[in-house]
Amino acid sequence: MWQRVPHPEDVRVTETIAGLYMSPLELLALLSAVALVVARWLPSAARARAAITAVAVLVPSAIALSAAGVRWQMLPVLAGAAVMIPFTLSPLLRRRAGRPARRARWWLALPGSVACLGLTATGPVAAWALPVPAFPEPSGRFAVGTRVMQWTDPRRPETFTTDPHDRRTVVIQLWYPAQKSAAGAQRARYLGRTEQEARTVSDALARQVGLPGFLFDGVPRARTHAVSDAPVAGGDERFPVVLFSPGSGGVRTQNTAWAEELASHGYVVVALDHPYDSAAVVLADGRTIRTRTHSTGDRDKDNKLAAGWTAVRAADLSFVLTRLATAAGDGDAGPLTGRLDTGRAAVTGHSMGGAAALQAARRDRRFDAVIDLDGYPHGPTTPSLHQPALALAQATTASTDPHYAPRLTQALERNTATSYRLTVPGAAHLTFMDGPLYLPPVPSITGSLGRTGSPHVVAATTLAFLDTTLRHTPGDLAGTLAAHGRLSVYSPQPGPAGRHETRSGRLGSRPTTAGVPPRPAFPEP
Repeated sequence: MWQRVPHPEDVRVTETIAGLYMSPLELLALLSAVALVVARWLPSAARARAAITAVAVLVPSAIALSAAGVRWQMLPVLAGAAVMIPFTLSPLLRRRAGRPARRARWWLALPGSVACLGLTATGPVAAWALPVPAFPEPSGRFAVGTRVMQWTDPRRPETFTTDPHDRRTVVIQLWYPAQKSAAGAQRARYLGRTEQEARTVSDALARQVGLPGFLFDGVPRARTHAVSDAPVAGGDERFPVVLFSPGSGGVRTQNTAWAEELASHGYVVVALDHPYDSAAVVLADGRTIRTRTHSTGDRDKDNKLAAGWTAVRAADLSFVLTRLATAAGDGDAGPLTGRLDTGRAAVTGHSMGGAAALQAARRDRRFDAVIDLDGYPHGPTTPSLHQPALALAQATTASTDPHYAPRLTQALERNTATSYRLTVPGAAHLTFMDGPLYLPPVPSITGSLGRTGSPHVVAATTLAFLDTTLRHTPGDLAGTLAAHGRLSVYSPQPGPAGRHETRSGRLGSRPTTAGVPPRPAFPEP
């Protein structure tokens, strides 16, 4: 199983321990708070030592947490400890002063102890439900570097503003095969280049779904496995390029776990922020551009709006591929100059980004393959696709989402190259991004594959597809895909002979779709 295995240098006092969802400092504070409650019920001889030791650990831990920034999940823990301290220490102080110790009768003290213990227990439960994301350790032979760049297209006016001189600007982030960095090298932040950018983006994403930003205060604290501007991997190998467009309101980093896994296997992943569509885009000059795309609630109007926004995204993707091809030779690609193989390029996306990937592939034959991660195909279905395509999807029925399956099937059946549609049992819409790493494990939101299972399925299937289509690696692609769900293969042959289906032998029979919620309207979480 592809999962994060922390190295010794990774376990710092403010970094979350994988599997526990708490840092060492937080764990110390929790244990000392529990010890304070337990001390009240110990025999007199052990009570004093336990209480004094608990306070001696709790106070410096709380001070250190305050200096580092206390997560809201720890507030109930500290509150419970603060309530218990006077009740636990008061009898000891009275005895030390030569006065008789007064302890409440057990039947009076028990409810208070239980209440404090319950308050303390909400801390680790909240930390488990909304953790600091711990990214899976990339499984490939390369270390991973990352770099953020900003490009302006002088030929395209910015359609979201009224300034006639404003030109379309996109921010991109690259994950690429890198040389192994020295032990202790600072790893890149998750949502931004700086803590301020990460918090700006996190707050914007929270507001987009109507939740207070503090609930997700662990997300901007996260560190990934990539090292910013790390030297590219040695040798003269040129790496295939995989462009990525996020979901509606999504941001360039929303599939970081997937991007790092691909980069560790020798791909350069290039993810885009789409200004005025992404929740928040921080430009190089410090300005923050927030989303202006909103659902109206009217399906016909929303479909027209989505088709227009998808077209803008598709143009962004083609523009970035053009700039990458130019930058690969003129030194503008930083450490990747001379190492990008834009002649082997795939275009991918999640949700609306998947629709944009399909549109970009229709318009631009430079893309050799296309991947749609649970995206409804907005916009025209003509001309036909001419590239191998892979669509990963959650299970739906005509009653839960009557439009998605027919629309996607139409796009794949018209393809002049072989297409694959993989329905993943236990998947939800947010399974196909980083959401399962930091959102509550509610099946209707993040699916039931688990925090490590979700990124594993997405990475394993897309890697197999890219190895086949971009590297022409021999193997049984259909068999690999079918191991993860129910596979439909659309061959470029006329009539019924052009389609066949394969069911997974490992994951069981046809997935149950009863009660599956429809794909959300934009903007998405």
